[in-house]
Amino acid sequence: MPDEKKLDPFKPQEPNIPGVPSVANKRATAPAAQAVKSKAAAMPSLVWIIAAAAAVVIIGGGLALLLSRGSSVETVSHAAPLASPLATKPAKPNEILPVGPGVIGTTQELKQAWSAKRFLFPDSVTGQTDQAMVVRLPHGQYWGFSLQAPFGTCELEYVSNLQILRRDYQFNADHPMVVNPCDHTIYDLLLYGSSSAGLVRGDIVQGTGIRPPVAIEIRARGTEVVAVRME
Repeated sequence: MPDEKKLDPFKPQEPNIPGVPSVANKRATAPAAQAVKSKAAAMPSLVWIIAAAAAVVIIGGGLALLLSRGSSVETVSHAAPLASPLATKPAKPNEILPVGPGVIGTTQELKQAWSAKRFLFPDSVTGQTDQAMVVRLPHGQYWGFSLQAPFGTCELEYVSNLQILRRDYQFNADHPMVVNPCDHTIYDLLLYGSSSAGLVRGDIVQGTGIRPPVAIEIRARGTEVVAVRME
């Protein structure tokens, strides 16, 4: 028959054992098995490549996170002192002023000409305790007056800096003056002006003020400076 394989009379025929594949079948299946083994061998390499890539991504992300945290911590550490309450200056405590009538200072405190000191004194009209000042004049006299502007609400100021008088008040003086910062009235401590009580120190040399500051009688008693009464 034409489809029947010719047998080689010099090559023994392989026995056909049930359940055991013949050599021809082994040869036919060998390439397929080899391809499967190649694919199987290639799989671990691919897995390792993927794992390595994932590890690189994770490590890189971790480093970036650490760097960002470090920079933020550094920024906070530099910025923290700006918000620290220690960076701000503490407020000065309120000055405790002596209250008249009575002793409001000593001759030692006011031994220099043009030296001055604040104190408190009750207003003779309103009864309200207002701030006042005593000044040692060049010839040894003491001049006391209320810092409440006459017929006004502004607080008078004692200016010993002559440059401030020239710059802010356009007034040339050779000794300290009392000023009203609201209307720029200037009172001269060495001159007398008219008031309802008669002549008092602090005549007006510039501005629109009505009268000199309200006077307070001051006496020296030994080493004590005493505020006696308001006009």
